[in-house]
Amino acid sequence: MYLSVIIPAYNEEKRIGKTLEAIGEYLKRQSYDWEVIVVNDASRDDTVKVVSDFVLRASNFRLISNEINRGKGYAVTCGMMEAQGELRLFMDADDSTSIDHLERMIPHINNGCDVVIGSLAVPGARVVQGGEEPWYRVLMGKLGNKWIQVFAVWGIHDTQRGFKLFTARAAQTIFPRLTIFGWGFDIEVLALARKFGFKIKEVPVIWNNDPDSKVNFWAYPRVLIETVQVRWNLLIGRYE
Repeated sequence: MYLSVIIPAYNEEKRIGKTLEAIGEYLKRQSYDWEVIVVNDASRDDTVKVVSDFVLRASNFRLISNEINRGKGYAVTCGMMEAQGELRLFMDADDSTSIDHLERMIPHINNGCDVVIGSLAVPGARVVQGGEEPWYRVLMGKLGNKWIQVFAVWGIHDTQRGFKLFTARAAQTIFPRLTIFGWGFDIEVLALARKFGFKIKEVPVIWNNDPDSKVNFWAYPRVLIETVQVRWNLLIGRYE
């Protein structure tokens, strides 16, 4: 097995180094081959320097740097298309869901799933460290998921966790077709997986709530609008 780990990064100088260290320590203990691709989305801080210094002493790590900020979805797509792995994971630069969650996910791939996603909305999931999310994020998340299920991906209870594993075939089918690169890209990814017949599985995760999360209140209305856009794209056959 060959695993590719894709990490989108925008202004992550304070968090990305620790995350890369943790990923490297875990993957060095595994029996399979692997690579880690960090995709810098035109950061304005020292993210590139931190990652570049790490790459110099870690041969399995690579850095892709985009000159224009295009959004998390675009960064993930760049990494997915550059990846060589039979399995391709994207995860957040803040390590909110740790790399060892792969142990819960790979068995589902081996049993025929094409896309396995981390979720806080299935039994066994829990939030640690920073405590619960702000009330508006909890409320908007619950209401938003109902909207997302109706318009785009019925039966998926948490579309937004930044920890998703794909087979190479699924990644190569889904990511070149993306049209949304902001917060709503996760929804489009899963809608495309469903459209093209890929089997999706939600697994519970332990999520470290970072108080410095970049998701603000206004991200939620935007996601709802982008969900409708996904539905429209499906109706007009844009993804064919």
